[in-house]
Amino acid sequence: MRKLFAPTALIATAIAMASMPVAADARTRTHKVWVCEKNVRHAANTGTVVGAVGGALLGSAVAGHGAKTEGAVIGAGLGGLTGHQLAKKNAKKNCHYVYRRY
Repeated sequence: MRKLFAPTALIATAIAMASMPVAADARTRTHKVWVCEKNVRHAANTGTVVGAVGGALLGSAVAGHGAKTEGAVIGAGLGGLTGHQLAKKNAKKNCHYVYRRY
């Protein structure tokens, strides 16, 4: 009986030691961070301005003779929304997840 106990205890101790985390590994934790190479907000704001100006010019040109102002306002609104969404989508192509330690 004694001969069976010694190898079993040795194996159980080895398994317990192998499953214990090393002190350095226990202290390092990682978390996932969304990182963009370009500033998405800055790109979206630029897209909004460019889209609004282009939409206003196009809306004014397309509108009838008595409705140039209304065409420019509607074109600026639609162009601003479209430019914002397109610029935001294009800026997010340069984003990815990175694992960082804390």
